[in-house]
Amino acid sequence: MSTRPSTGNIDQGHIVYYRANKHDCSACSLKPRCTTAAMRKVTRDVDEEVRDRIRALANTEAFQQSRRERKKVEMRFAHMKRILKLDRLRLRGLSGAKDEVLLCTEPEAAC
Repeated sequence: MSTRPSTGNIDQGHIVYYRANKHDCSACSLKPRCTTAAMRKVTRDVDEEVRDRIRALANTEAFQQSRRERKKVEMRFAHMKRILKLDRLRLRGLSGAKDEVLLCTEPEAAC
């Protein structure tokens, strides 16, 4: 089966199209399970190799631990935004942001 490596077109800045030869698709016995079109077209992200590595990392225990810890932090920020009406930081710069978050989280830590 001869397939073209790529059409050479990159759509939306990150999608690469691969198309099989129409002659090869029509002669293939797996065509009914593969596609109903005249030929098979596959799209892949330009950075698909990186995405595959990330998918593999998502199954590790370290990732699961990180995810559990991240949930705790995200819940506190959601609480600050919803309950304390802190929808945006008013103090400028990184030190201002740190101070403002500290002021919001300090009373919660005392409870």
